[in-house]
Amino acid sequence: MRTPRSPGSEPSDVIARYVHASPHGTGRYLRLLHGNFALEDESERTSFLRSLRSAAREITDAELEILLKGEWRSRLTAAWLIGVDRRTYFRDVLGDLLLASSLCFSGQGYCFALARFGTEEDALHLVAYLERHLPEPDRQYDQRWAISALLHMDSGTGTAHATRFLAPGGLWHRWNDAQFAPSPPSRFVGELCALTDSPEQTP
Repeated sequence: MRTPRSPGSEPSDVIARYVHASPHGTGRYLRLLHGNFALEDESERTSFLRSLRSAAREITDAELEILLKGEWRSRLTAAWLIGVDRRTYFRDVLGDLLLASSLCFSGQGYCFALARFGTEEDALHLVAYLERHLPEPDRQYDQRWAISALLHMDSGTGTAHATRFLAPGGLWHRWNDAQFAPSPPSRFVGELCALTDSPEQTP
């Protein structure tokens, strides 16, 4: 566990430094939301990822805890920073927050972080989430992110956790078919993990 840089860190300062900070003036959380940074041109994306990796190394556990108690922008950003730096000791905290799904969008970050950790424990958090929320077709939360994260993890470990959800007529298809814009499951979370794993490029 990392020790706090300054025990008296104010939530507003932490939010300003990590959630709204961006080398190009757009809040970091907005570029993390939906993985928007992946759509940027290479030079902007490279600069953003360099800044993200730096912030992930720099932020303390105490500051992450502040963000995880905040609103969705703070939680989304904290989860991405945790995932990028692979602070696996936050696994159960993120899994519990994902299962509760009390705030919009933040679950995207939890799914990304669990996918980055990539262990059986992380997969089981995603499975628990899908078991609870796929049977609720009127709730469009982060089911697409969770199934994508699970597919990514299955491909890396040789497991088949996603298989039972994706069986014809199964939970995924019943939930997906009930949505306004049904779409097939995608491996986009794996693509986001690959981007954050890629070596830093120099200008």
